[in-house]
Amino acid sequence: MAVDLGKTGCRAMLWNSADSSRAVSSVAGAPGLAALDGVAAARAAVRAAVGPLLREPGGARPQSVLVGAAGAASAPAAARSLADALLADLPVRETAVTSDAVTAHAGALGGRAGVVLAIGTGAVAVGIGADGTYARVDGWGPLLGDDGSGARIGTAGLRAALRALDGRGPDTALLGAAVGLFGDLERLPATVGRDGNPARTAASFAPEVARAADAGDAVAAAIVRDAAADLAETALAAAGRITVDGDPLPMAVTGGLTGLGPVLLAPLTARVTGSDLPVRLLSPLGDPLDGARLLALEPATPHASLVVRVRRTTASPPPPSPATPPASA
Repeated sequence: MAVDLGKTGCRAMLWNSADSSRAVSSVAGAPGLAALDGVAAARAAVRAAVGPLLREPGGARPQSVLVGAAGAASAPAAARSLADALLADLPVRETAVTSDAVTAHAGALGGRAGVVLAIGTGAVAVGIGADGTYARVDGWGPLLGDDGSGARIGTAGLRAALRALDGRGPDTALLGAAVGLFGDLERLPATVGRDGNPARTAASFAPEVARAADAGDAVAAAIVRDAAADLAETALAAAGRITVDGDPLPMAVTGGLTGLGPVLLAPLTARVTGSDLPVRLLSPLGDPLDGARLLALEPATPHASLVVRVRRTTASPPPPSPATPPASA
């Protein structure tokens, strides 16, 4: 069983190798392992996601569960605690926990060494070398980093719209786009913060910025061009910190922000391939769930040192399948 545990959602997938079938379950995510009570929240989310799959009549019983969890890279002790807790909770022989960035990397490159740039609301590049060297670049959140991310593009677009509204900045189509998406801009500060996740709300404006840029708006085009430069810098910094067997170095770009299309990806690609580093851009082979499954089945990848694994002893029988969690979980 593979689990992709993010801050917004938690997806679990159960593979049955006997008939190649698969089943998926999705629930709300958790705030991250590094957060206060992060292990407890992650434990509840994983139980809620995997429970329905384990309770299916005649369903297969997995030998192992591997979780790619947000926050695991910065909280290794919490990752170990989550692995121990899940071994106590679930009827499996082995539990494993790693960062969701690591499972995304494994999925995108099929378990090979290289660099994966993950761009969505946030932005982070993960490089894993042939010798297991791990390099993470950015991913510092919307206040301190995530340069070039959806949150940063959306925020820059909204700032430009407000500057145009005030008369402090140039006219831009972003003003009308912001009104169309958010309504009265006098209320925009409250609107952006009302759901407790301003970064996600700001990122929802990134597609509008991309559309305006594609239509020739100079202000929007500059925002997207700067974002592409920031993302290329992040990816190349990760590439410069690892080594792979032979040249060129494999690199893939994943995440929801790729949906902005050529207006962002063309200048990003040009900057990466035009650098002094020998880099080969590849289409992602799979997603984080594919990566989690691969790491569960193939422990001898370059990612091995980044995965916490806990095995059940023969003296400790597995628990029964988890009961239906309470609604609050």
